[in-house]
Amino acid sequence: MRLVVAVVGPTATGKSDLGLALAERLGGEVVNTDAMQLYRGMDIGTAKLDPAERRGIPHHQLDVLDPTEDASVADYQAAARADLGRIDARGARAIAVGGSGLYVRALLDRMEFPGTDPQVRARLEERVETEGSRALHAELERLDPRAAAGIGPRNARRVVRALEVIELTGRPYSATLPQHVYEVPAVQIGLDCDREVLDARVEARVARMWDAGLVAEVEALAQRGFGRTAARAVGYAETLAMLRGELDEAQARAAVEAGTRRLARKQMGWFGRDPRVHWLDARAPDLVDRALDLVAAADAGTLGPATDDPAPRRSLGS
Repeated sequence: MRLVVAVVGPTATGKSDLGLALAERLGGEVVNTDAMQLYRGMDIGTAKLDPAERRGIPHHQLDVLDPTEDASVADYQAAARADLGRIDARGARAIAVGGSGLYVRALLDRMEFPGTDPQVRARLEERVETEGSRALHAELERLDPRAAAGIGPRNARRVVRALEVIELTGRPYSATLPQHVYEVPAVQIGLDCDREVLDARVEARVARMWDAGLVAEVEALAQRGFGRTAARAVGYAETLAMLRGELDEAQARAAVEAGTRRLARKQMGWFGRDPRVHWLDARAPDLVDRALDLVAAADAGTLGPATDDPAPRRSLGS
């Protein structure tokens, strides 16, 4: 399989534009890795490119779920990897574009999704009620210290899930967590810029969304119903609060801006911890050429470790 080119990084850094440019230059097709762009009708608030903006380039994993459905990373992995296979069979290059770190990892990395057992889950949840989450966390610490170290004792849901997986598989929960090991050959290109610049881009993006009709979009979707996942999306949760009368318009808009800034920081934290991401300045005038150089080096097997790259990770404030 040809190397998948993954364009990652914080929101509002121009991933979609770079993805399109790379797809045009490399004969590629785009595979979405933004969890909220999976949803039909959630267009303005997710900055989804409309069909006219896609330049005739095929896009996959867009508009595959109703907002009433809860997205499943396991289902996404199966469907998106099938897309990769079909794209490669057509002789095209897959360009994965999006900022949902877990979905990027599910697409590219060695990542397992152990099943569930309602009876085991119910028994563990009952123990949380009777014994408290700290007691179950202590049990997890004994069975899988690595997993316990990464899960707080108050996070009952994750503690229960970890114990459930241990009971069902007979293996440590930590053994099923994603590793920085590619299952799919790939090169990851990260976009970043100064924090002040990124904040300004976020403010401009929210203004465009508001002017484009975000409130009307959310209102129409609310009439049909939101599922738990879609209703929590940045831009949608705050607008729904406004429609319920909990915020006025100015407060809702400010809350969307603040939520988007927090999302950008979270995304940078996620991708910033991945030592395989090659970072580029989102404002570089020769950004596309720099990205193409990275792809060419990766194809030739001459691309050095990402840790040798000179580009700083500036939206973390470093």
